[in-house]
Amino acid sequence: MEGFFGIVNDAIVAIDGFIWGPPLMVLILFGGILLTTRLRGVQFKHLPRALRYMVKNETGGEGEVTSFGALCTALSATIGTGNIVGVATAIVAGGPGALFWMWLAALFGMATKFSEGLLAVKYRNIDKKTGHVLGGPFYYIERGMGARWRWLAKVFAFFGMCVGLFGIGTFTQVNSISSAITGFFDPAKTATVSILGMEYSVFTVIGSLLLAVLVGLVVIGGLKRIAKVSERVIPVMVVLYVGFSLLLIMANLDKIPGAFAVIFQSAFGLQAFGGGMLGAILVAMQMGIARGIFSNEAGLGSAPIAAAAAQTKEPVRQGLVSMTGTFLDTIVVCSMTGLALVMTGAYQLPGLEGAAVTTAAFQAGLPFIPGDVVSFVLMACLVLFGFTTILGWDYYGERCLEYFSNGNMKAVKAYRWLYIFCVFIGPYMTVAAVWTIADIFNGLMALPNMVALIALSGVVAKETRDYFERLRAAGSEEAMAPRTADDAWSIPPLDPLNAPDDELAGAKG
Repeated sequence: MEGFFGIVNDAIVAIDGFIWGPPLMVLILFGGILLTTRLRGVQFKHLPRALRYMVKNETGGEGEVTSFGALCTALSATIGTGNIVGVATAIVAGGPGALFWMWLAALFGMATKFSEGLLAVKYRNIDKKTGHVLGGPFYYIERGMGARWRWLAKVFAFFGMCVGLFGIGTFTQVNSISSAITGFFDPAKTATVSILGMEYSVFTVIGSLLLAVLVGLVVIGGLKRIAKVSERVIPVMVVLYVGFSLLLIMANLDKIPGAFAVIFQSAFGLQAFGGGMLGAILVAMQMGIARGIFSNEAGLGSAPIAAAAAQTKEPVRQGLVSMTGTFLDTIVVCSMTGLALVMTGAYQLPGLEGAAVTTAAFQAGLPFIPGDVVSFVLMACLVLFGFTTILGWDYYGERCLEYFSNGNMKAVKAYRWLYIFCVFIGPYMTVAAVWTIADIFNGLMALPNMVALIALSGVVAKETRDYFERLRAAGSEEAMAPRTADDAWSIPPLDPLNAPDDELAGAKG
């Protein structure tokens, strides 16, 4: 059995290396740089405005949830175990330099996330009878790029379902949660049960069962229940983790200069010698960019599915709100974890992986707090982070399936139960395998989305110029002249295979 799993693991590692090779990394960075250039650095110039919009809901817009609720739904999927376990995995495998590439990808990724949110609202479909919203990359590919690209929208939707079931949504989150719970309550694994010839802690089994039940109770209630839970849990968990991390940084201020020096040296291979320099840079880039996208999802195409449901009449406004998710996720939360690992040197400890590395870092950086207390706080953060991510990705997966199946709601309901089942079996996957599988599906999902964002970058730039011109002319958001409405907001879903070209052109707005 171990030999079989070894062969499978070698295969998925090879596939992961191929997908996350230089071409995809270059495409993602190129897309972010292109959008940053065409939008004239919107993520830098208008970040303060975006942060204000984040907590100030728009009035009078169409949609299913508030703008803040849509952001929290997106954040529930992005701020997850990737911020704790993913950062640790990246730094252990790629060195401290992975954090630098994570930052760089996030800065350009903010322009990417802005564009995703804008296009999601511009090309979304709203059912006037029920108010149900469906939008995201599949719609801005189909309606923005034209009917001949519908196959690409279907490809995105298919891999989006896979990411939810086998990637970010279930296995990685549940695996990390169960590891943290077991590591706290039964670190020596003295209370075990045998499942399919493998020994697992009783706490792993109990934790997976309770988590599956809780997830089921929420996801069966649909988007509004997911958004309501996220609006309450997200602020609490971010404040708890960031506060705990700030305490560690303040207690080790003297180590900050050395930590940044190590990060930058590692990022450019200066800690490697001879022929190993280029290899060190490529590994750091791969791990940093891949884990960064896993964490903040900029370019992945998932967040615009939630953004499309926002109650707004201004696509640019929702784009600004959407880009704050990348800022909070990577520039704030991931940086906290990364600095803790580098400042304490925990990433160099042998035999540790996943949450155990981050726990060791916080225990070393906060010696005046009992180790059990540190472990409990991190376990609580992991459980909350992972739980909300599971909820957010169920919504993403359902919307992808709804599009892929042409609105078959029976298939969507079946997907929910399959999703809950995947949550239950997640703890029984190995840590390395689940993160590699997640990386593979992330890359396959990101590819069609990045193609669409680059192709529609002119549309994004035009909408952005129009918005800020109207804002400058009016002097305030409340006095702004309304934008020209998109016909796509009020028409039924198109059948692009039979629609004439002039009808498609009208639907693009």
